[in-house]
Amino acid sequence: MNRQRFFYSSFPILDSFVSHSCAFLPKLTPLLLKPPQIFVKSSFRISHRRPEIMEEQKASSWGTGRRLVVVGGGVAGSMLAKSAQFTADVTLIDPKDYFEIPWATLRSTVEPSFAERAVIKHRDYFTNGRVITSNAIDVTEKEVMTEDGEAVGYDYLVIATGHKDPVPKTRKERIAHYHSENEKIKSASSVLIVGGGPTGVELAGEIAVDYPEKQVTLVHNGPRLLGYIGPKAGDKALRWLKSRKVEVKLEQRVDLDNVLDDEGRRTYRTSSGETIQADCHFLCTVKPVGSSWLKDTVLKSHLDAKGRLMVDEYLKVKGRDNVFAIGDITDIPELKQGYLAQNHASVVAKNLKVTLEGGKPCRLSTHKPGADMAMVSLGRREAVAQFPFATISGIVPGFVKSRDMFVGKTRKAMGLDPNVVEH
Repeated sequence: MNRQRFFYSSFPILDSFVSHSCAFLPKLTPLLLKPPQIFVKSSFRISHRRPEIMEEQKASSWGTGRRLVVVGGGVAGSMLAKSAQFTADVTLIDPKDYFEIPWATLRSTVEPSFAERAVIKHRDYFTNGRVITSNAIDVTEKEVMTEDGEAVGYDYLVIATGHKDPVPKTRKERIAHYHSENEKIKSASSVLIVGGGPTGVELAGEIAVDYPEKQVTLVHNGPRLLGYIGPKAGDKALRWLKSRKVEVKLEQRVDLDNVLDDEGRRTYRTSSGETIQADCHFLCTVKPVGSSWLKDTVLKSHLDAKGRLMVDEYLKVKGRDNVFAIGDITDIPELKQGYLAQNHASVVAKNLKVTLEGGKPCRLSTHKPGADMAMVSLGRREAVAQFPFATISGIVPGFVKSRDMFVGKTRKAMGLDPNVVEH
């Protein structure tokens, strides 16, 4: 299963357009292809509670079994922190001060202004809790230790650290990064994309549509594109890319350690001996699960051979009554996608509420592995979508996902105005 640098997804609600234009699509749930959770060192800490609220809740919640620590501020962790903030005394530990809508990442690369709505400060949706902007580095039976030396006590713990990939620490720096990446594309006459999973395919599509004058080459080490889903989707994506004059090279690797640079014009060599000239490249390949920090903790025995936390149907870490895991870090046999991460957060939020209210175990919610569905954007108007009974491409799935990349709907789900841009 490929995990990508900018792995992202669609939102689990179809537009009303689809329900009126197709008989079968209204019954489908679009998917979320989810990106990795990222860790970057930070020593900045902010509190989101007014002092009087914090003092009141310290008296009412702290020490009464209501302390919830969420580690990771990606899709799953951020959604859970938002959902549980009035149920428990919540602390969110994340190495950055923002939540980023991951399925908007590549659009932000070709259109940096798009990031203004897609990159959201934690304090904007998480108004009744604490944010500690730092890496978590250890877990004991009672505390989470941060890179800055702080010990954060917990009664309940949720691990949501996804996949590991460095990103800027602050929202301002993240948006500036998109402007820098966009300038790299605009100043290039040719672009090399390494990796043919959803990230590489979507980035190639975005560049081909927005900058049709650019020469785009995509190199993938597998026998077909989008190898994590069925061959029909990969074939449709390949035909679409070729129709946009994207050169696709399969079953080859690129040696990025030995790139010849001749006055800005770079020459790359592939595993088959071919050479590719390009002005810049983007790496869109597999990223590791964000669990290396757990390997010397009390949870080390709960990691499987792939570094994922083993969970039960309630999303509790097996053998632990007060520790949960959600999102990409779990061993659930399903594609790692955003809408499933949101489902994980919903299940755990409900289970924490039941538990804190003293409810019976029979009231706990369960999570069943999701179906192998996927939707990959092809530029601004088209997409390819795999459903359990059919694989389709064109403007209909593109209308569902590719126009706004579900940024407005996701902002609304986070309790924010769909259109307002943060400053």
